Order: sequence, then structure tokens, then C-alpha cells
Amino acid sequence: MTIAHKVRVEDVTTLSDDWYVLKKTTFSYLRSDGTWQRQSRETYDRGNGATILLYDPHRRTVLLTRQFRYPAFANGHDDLLIETPAGLLDDASPEDRIRAEVEEETGYRVSNVRQVFDAFMSPGSVTERLHFFIGSYSSADQVSEGGGNAEEGEDIERLEPTIEDALEMILDGRIRDGKTIMLLQYAALHIFKG
Repeated sequence: MTIAHKVRVEDVTTLSDDWYVLKKTTFSYLRSDGTWQRQSRETYDRGNGATILLYDPHRRTVLLTRQFRYPAFANGHDDLLIETPAGLLDDASPEDRIRAEVEEETGYRVSNVRQVFDAFMSPGSVTERLHFFIGSYSSADQVSEGGGNAEEGEDIERLEPTIEDALEMILDGRIRDGKTIMLLQYAALHIFKG
């Protein structure tokens, strides 16, 4: 299905081009009743990204990260955020980017990764399309301490809970990151069944 014939872009103004790009777009949209409605929306373009849940099926563990996220802090989250490793594509393929990001953040070099779905995480204002991966890991895959890229402000810790503990962390509020919740639920349904 295509809806391009229902959208007429009239004006695009760049409001900010600092960390990422914030634009204000005025457009007309053809409504289902046949009338055109003029609308204005702001879009935040930070590029597309990839994320991965690493899991050890034998020990029933998952490899997560914990780091400071200013937007979450500014919205009342007074703790480090627990997440799956993730990063922006930066002109790489999703699979290549997630392999590099995993090693940078966790210190693990993984070869067996598989994309399971992609999703728009906040489509009302953010253009990002996120590619979701899973991959198995073992202690033999660790090649460094990880920790992220200090020049980019990253100071990342690793966590290795069991899948049961990770799911409990969602319920008690310790895990609040959407991509992480989605991948943990995927793992509960498709990897760690029973």
C-alpha cells in the first residue's frame, strides 16, 4: 500500500541542526472523506539504528548494558538506563553496525546475529527506524572490556541477568527502555520457551 498520493509537502524549515536534525514541515493530507487538511509537524531525524539481544541458551542469560541517558534523567529517571546494545547505522548495513556496536559497548565479538523485525519507535515525532537483532554469545566471545566510546560520552557497564530476572526487572521498573522490553519479550516467546 502506498499513500504518497495523499501527502503534499508545502514547506520544510530546519529548526535545529546540532546533535541531529529537527525540521518543521507543513503539508496537506487527503483525508478519508476526500477533503485536504493542512497540517504542520516537527520531525526529529537522528538516522536509523540497530539493537540486539545477546543470549546464552545454556545458562539462560542475556547480556545487557547500563548507561546514563540525559533525556530519561530529564524526565525523572534518576538512575542509569538498562538497555540492549544499540547504535545508529551511520551508512553501514544494520548487521555490520550491530556487530561493531556490540563489541564497542560490551567487549563481545559475535558472529551469529539474526534480524527478527524492525520498528518505528516514536513515529509521532522521530523518523528513526530501528532494526532488531538477536544473537547467541558465550564467554569465549569476549575480546575486550567494552564500555563504549569515551569520545561520544559513553561510560557503559555490562549486566548479565537470567531471562527470568530480566523479565522481573521489567515488571518492577528497573528496565524501562522500550527496545529492550520488546527484545526481552521476543526472547521469552521465541527463545526461552518453557
